[in-house]
Amino acid sequence: MTESSDDVSRIHKRYTLTTFTPTSHYVSLAISIAVACVIVAVSYINYFKSPGQLMYAIPIAIGVLVVTQLLDPKILKTEYSKSIHMSAFGTLLWLVTILCGILSSYVFSKPELLPVYITEGMFLFASFRIAIFTSVLGAKLKTAWIVCLLQPLAVFLAFVPTNMWVPMLSDPKAIEYGIVFCVLGSIWTLLSDRIAGSGKLSSTHAFLQAYLAAWTNDDPVPMESLMEKRSEPSKVSTFQILFKTTNQDCRLVIPDLHPGPFHPIGGSNIPYLIYKNLDSSAMVMHSISDHALNLPSKSQVDLYITSLQKNLKIQQGSKSTKPVTIQVNKARTTGLLFDKTAVLILSLSPHGMEDIPYYIKSDLEQYGKNRGYERVLIVDSHNAMGKEIEKLDADDLLNAAKSTLDTLITKETLPLEVGYANSENLNFQADDLGPGKVAIMCFKIGDEKFFLAWADANNMLNGLREEIASHFSKIGYNFLEICTSDTHYKARTAKNKHGYFEFGSLSKAPDVTSWFTDLAKKAEQTTSPTSYELLESETNVKVMGGNQLELYSKSLDNAMRITQAFLLITTGFFIYTMF
Repeated sequence: MTESSDDVSRIHKRYTLTTFTPTSHYVSLAISIAVACVIVAVSYINYFKSPGQLMYAIPIAIGVLVVTQLLDPKILKTEYSKSIHMSAFGTLLWLVTILCGILSSYVFSKPELLPVYITEGMFLFASFRIAIFTSVLGAKLKTAWIVCLLQPLAVFLAFVPTNMWVPMLSDPKAIEYGIVFCVLGSIWTLLSDRIAGSGKLSSTHAFLQAYLAAWTNDDPVPMESLMEKRSEPSKVSTFQILFKTTNQDCRLVIPDLHPGPFHPIGGSNIPYLIYKNLDSSAMVMHSISDHALNLPSKSQVDLYITSLQKNLKIQQGSKSTKPVTIQVNKARTTGLLFDKTAVLILSLSPHGMEDIPYYIKSDLEQYGKNRGYERVLIVDSHNAMGKEIEKLDADDLLNAAKSTLDTLITKETLPLEVGYANSENLNFQADDLGPGKVAIMCFKIGDEKFFLAWADANNMLNGLREEIASHFSKIGYNFLEICTSDTHYKARTAKNKHGYFEFGSLSKAPDVTSWFTDLAKKAEQTTSPTSYELLESETNVKVMGGNQLELYSKSLDNAMRITQAFLLITTGFFIYTMF
């Protein structure tokens, strides 16, 4: 079950290559202008030997550069910022070519080759534009060839003396180098787009463009369209434990869905949407699930949310056992028993892990039936960052959970009181939290009170859970666990290998413990006798399935391997031209 999580991580890893782009197009604009100035200055000092003309050549070159930066997005129907970023990288390639040419001319004592490198740099800039036009901007290859020379050639004509135009542009070596660079860029485009998908994905570039539109422009439509076409129908169950009190109703919700795949696609913000749909008085837990159970589009999300109003009441009562916590090596399980329904919360914190393997769920459900339980509801607390769970740790979780079930069934059931508080009225901002922020539930069972915390977050910083638990212990509160919703909502773009900010990476631990302490006191004050209802709803929706994300991940991996090969070939040919 964790393979799809790895696939999403690999897709994000490929995306991080784009984080080399400056965060602001103003920075790229400044870079492109500065580099253009250097290109002109170096050319006039080392190539044309007439530095006195710089005062005329530089302003003209900059003017032409800026005008062509405005023309590109109009011709290609793309954002101005992309044109500027592309211009910055392209002029850098041109400058590197010129500087390497100067070095080569001095090393091999061939000053007559100097003009070739200005023209070669122009063509290298053009070939770079072909690659970006077709892969990132979605232009057809014919269009890319027509437009690729627009900016490089215009800048070339702007600063190169008119008497040098014909000899420099008709130089056989320059033309040969230019054709080779542009052909290499074109072949890369065809191979990385068609071959990388191994025949199963019609266009790798179309996926890349949809991904970037969603990730950078918050436009989910192209990506959702791709994903929904490949999604498969499935029946999804959702369990709710509705606590009905005189003060406020509240719920524990365990959906058989996984948030994701990433903001703002499909069900990436599904925990908050459930939370709001249930009157902002719910704690939406992470079930044992992975990205195979993502909802691919807004239409499927709407269908699922609507279904939550149609529930079947399958159990009711007013008593529960006191919680049981069992630790086996790194693994920890906390359990509560409501009549014949057990709720188990699994964690490896502070050691961390990825999504819990699915076999643990099936094993525990069968084990529970063998012990006389009607059902076992399992929560992945998702409260510490880690890699794919190792078999030894997974087995420890399974053993701890089985021991918890064995102990729970021997416990006395006692009258239950519940209190709930959320952060709706707390005035704080945290970009490592989803819009549901944080909440806490107080269970008074017999003569003791226990606190279960929740954060609408994508996992947690390792050790934060322990700091919260330690603080609660110091103030005399029984802390059960903190669970995250594993939301894939993002308040702002995270340029890191995860693609998100885990809870505690931006929020400070003292602030976090303060938030939960305040909520615990409010929940304690609202505690009152309760009855509960166990509700179940089933919905027929489309889910992404594991193969879809694997296909995207492998296609991008293949495209990256093709790209690396062509970079080596292009670099090798570039070095050859220096000789």
